[in-house]
Amino acid sequence: MLLFPVQLILKWNIDRLGGGIKRVLALILIDSMDDAMDALSSSFKRDLHVRFLQMMMESLPLEYELQDINRLTLAYFVISGLDILGALDRVERDQVVDWVLSLQALSATTEDLKEGRFYGFLGCSNSKFPTTSPDVSCISTSNLASTYCALCILKTVGYDLKNVNCTAISISMQCLQQPDGSFMPIDTGAERDLRFVFCAVCHMLNDWSGMDKNRAKKFILSCQSYDGGFGLTPGSESHGGATYCAVAALKLMGFIDDGPLSSLTESTDFNLPLLLEWSLQRQSVDGGFQGRSNKASDSCYAFWVGAVLKLLGAENFLDKDALRGFLFSCQTKYGGFSKFPGDLPDLYHAYFSFSAFSLLEEPGLNRISAELGITVLSAMGTLSG
Repeated sequence: MLLFPVQLILKWNIDRLGGGIKRVLALILIDSMDDAMDALSSSFKRDLHVRFLQMMMESLPLEYELQDINRLTLAYFVISGLDILGALDRVERDQVVDWVLSLQALSATTEDLKEGRFYGFLGCSNSKFPTTSPDVSCISTSNLASTYCALCILKTVGYDLKNVNCTAISISMQCLQQPDGSFMPIDTGAERDLRFVFCAVCHMLNDWSGMDKNRAKKFILSCQSYDGGFGLTPGSESHGGATYCAVAALKLMGFIDDGPLSSLTESTDFNLPLLLEWSLQRQSVDGGFQGRSNKASDSCYAFWVGAVLKLLGAENFLDKDALRGFLFSCQTKYGGFSKFPGDLPDLYHAYFSFSAFSLLEEPGLNRISAELGITVLSAMGTLSG
């Protein structure tokens, strides 16, 4: 079993071997391992997935080089993934905390927080630029997405945020909200859509002063499409990821009540029956979920759309056995999950497949908070095994 990470590395690098004996030997080695994993499609291979994440934590394949600016996000996939798998003991907590805190953008004075820059977390150390001020760690190139991932990691490893400048994040976050209620991810020139209205940052900081909830709600509702789903912006095509951001944000802000599905129909300000119909129609004949109409099933939408149904109390309407079958078809012999059956695994689809299995209550997995994207134990501040 320990050879499977080696097999994955060989697979990723085989095209670099060119012709000759090295390539032939590599192909023979890969083929000799194939028969050992025929049973992958019938059960969740937890130990194999743990080894996959450990390998990714120690050394990312060359293909991730272009994602260096998103290093914090990749770390979130690994660390939160290990938490879902009940293997958080593989993580060096103090080392992780120190690294994440080193990516925090700090302001020199309180007045700086109201000058239009956002002081959250950077995606990687290469996003730091020098400054002439001795009191400022770097010119702020932080963004909302990286700040979310940083807080998720810190919550997951049980850190109490004592060295996080929560006030600076909340105050400077106000400059990112636009007049229509939407958010930009950074303080200078960027797109504005539902991804950045997802307000888990405010929830984890337990401070809602960084946003106008009513304006954000108005923008979210304007993004519901004629077919019931939500697009990234008003008038755009319904999309599984955008729909998740809309529903999760409304849930976190308190605009979707807890309780049975029947009670939500009258208490919500959006078209709930149409949203449910659109979400359920995303499950395809192969059991998987598609992100948009007439698209192939993709493993990550098992979480994005599955979580929407979970948040609305409608998860029992989906075909769970069929969904499990599709996800197992994306489970790879190397550990992790691929986007489509037969593809190589990647961290993004692996993480959201783990999350989907958690929603499906796979035995041995820690339960995930559908609205936050981390385990319930981490959200409550309780370390898992």
